[in-house]
Amino acid sequence: MFNQLRTLRVKLLRYSGVSVVAVVVTQSCLWFGLVVTNWPAVVANVVAVSLGAIPGYLLNRSWVWGRKDSHSVRDEILPFWMYNLAGLAISSTLVALADLWWASTVLVMSANLVAFAALWLGKFFVLEKILFKRS
Repeated sequence: MFNQLRTLRVKLLRYSGVSVVAVVVTQSCLWFGLVVTNWPAVVANVVAVSLGAIPGYLLNRSWVWGRKDSHSVRDEILPFWMYNLAGLAISSTLVALADLWWASTVLVMSANLVAFAALWLGKFFVLEKILFKRS
């Protein structure tokens, strides 16, 4: 039991590191979309979340859960993207509201962060217990 808790702690720490990478990618892309290309907030959010999900999936799969076998579209990729789509829906709603109410780049980017922060721990357990569970 102690070994299982230690393993879970290591995974959670690594998952946190992967989350930092995904947040940096997502927030950088979001900033670029908002400030440099002047895209509408929701469009910039969709692009940013989609691009941030790529390193998130790959790093979680290999570094956090140690999966080196072939990727399963049905068992891993599709469920991962479905969870990400839930986050995208929530973050897009918050981003649209922040843009409508305040029209501030910082608050739009914060709205994206709040949405994914709310889903963060739940995503860890979905990845641990469902997506990357070893039989």
